[in-house]
Amino acid sequence: MHIKAWLLGFLAWILPGAGHCAQGRWLRGLMLGGSVLATCFVGVILGGQFNDVSDSTNGLLPRVFGLFNLGIGLVYGVSFSTGAFLSDPAFPEAAKRATFEYGNTFLMVAGLLNYLVALDAFDVAVNRKA
Repeated sequence: MHIKAWLLGFLAWILPGAGHCAQGRWLRGLMLGGSVLATCFVGVILGGQFNDVSDSTNGLLPRVFGLFNLGIGLVYGVSFSTGAFLSDPAFPEAAKRATFEYGNTFLMVAGLLNYLVALDAFDVAVNRKA
């Protein structure tokens, strides 16, 4: 029914802000996408690491946190190649940083924020919002 809106929402999830930019709302897209990416960048700088959605060894909570991180979209996918996951063998060294938990929290918030950005792009596409 709203195929274009679904595609724009998916695009906004994959690349933060792209759904709004594709609709010609450049300022909104750049501000929202920039906010998500800046939050993610701060999380990485603080030493945060992504939770793996498929990690079944540590119970349910890491999977839930992984779903939060999955909201970042393409950044989450690229992080597989960089080894920025908690299941990485270098995890004990990363966890020694004083800002490790803050970094993880920033990464989770970035993912949750991008879910909201994608929903906003969808709402704008179906004319629920101006």
